Amino acid sequence: MEFRILSAAIASFVLLFSSCTKEVKIDIPGYKEQLVVDGSIREGEPPIILLSKSQNIYAPTDINAYLGSFVGDAVVTVSDGTNTVTLSKICTDDLPPGTEAYAEALFGMSIQELQQLPSPLCVYTSFDPTMFGQVGKTYTLTINHDGKTYTSTTTIYPPVVLDYLTWKPEANSSSIGYLYSFMTDNASTSDNFMWEMKKVSDPMFTKPFNPYFNDAFFNGLAFEFTIYNPLSFNDSTYAENERGYYKQGDTVLMRLSRMGKKEYNFFEKKINQVFSSGSPFATPINVPSNIEGGALGVWVGYSTYLDTVICQP
Repeated sequence: MEFRILSAAIASFVLLFSSCTKEVKIDIPGYKEQLVVDGSIREGEPPIILLSKSQNIYAPTDINAYLGSFVGDAVVTVSDGTNTVTLSKICTDDLPPGTEAYAEALFGMSIQELQQLPSPLCVYTSFDPTMFGQVGKTYTLTINHDGKTYTSTTTIYPPVVLDYLTWKPEANSSSIGYLYSFMTDNASTSDNFMWEMKKVSDPMFTKPFNPYFNDAFFNGLAFEFTIYNPLSFNDSTYAENERGYYKQGDTVLMRLSRMGKKEYNFFEKKINQVFSSGSPFATPINVPSNIEGGALGVWVGYSTYLDTVICQP
């Protein structure tokens, strides 16, 4: 009798839930290839534009696929409202004499590594001095490719100057320490930043994992903050317990770059997407673009504040 009652209960349970089952069809949109723009113009430097095509999530991710995604048949112009310049395509296998160091800094690779790539990397730029970045100017980027036109504007805002930047040794070890900086923030402006470091002898700057911040939490305040050493994590001369510190005797250069709010939002969302990649609990993030016309990516203007520090008490 008990067996029959239990069997009947199970049957009722199965019937109840099977009767509530409904087939759900989800229409997942197909992959659509888009132009990807990585463009910048910095105070005192020429515009630099890298163009590529977005990749299907199931596409190969090897170096050949990466290099094959770059776009080299676009017409790219930059205007400051008065002058308009058509940018030239410059590739790593055909660098103008004397630009090797510049190419190393641009691509973040040594000239030997660039020359060993299976196919060249190409950028659009101009060495016309009238189009080198100037504080206070707004620059319009126009890209024509495959019958479509993409546009974007960015402004180079006045740089923010730090009150001081100094090295202080740790209390338990006089040979290592952090950099300490003091900033007085302007309450009337929205300030968005990227910071980088390098040794004076290095050809290029190194970014920390998240180099972007804004004044949302310290608008109008004056405060001191700590700057760790991102260079130390890839430097074999630093012991494990010295990672993040600057050594006494180091000479380093900090670059603090100011950018617009839309440009900062792009980088901030992009880095958050990297942080949350693979997490089943993360909220999906759409990275905003300031490129009009259906392209992805960013066109950003940077102003520059530089400060050299000799790490001595």
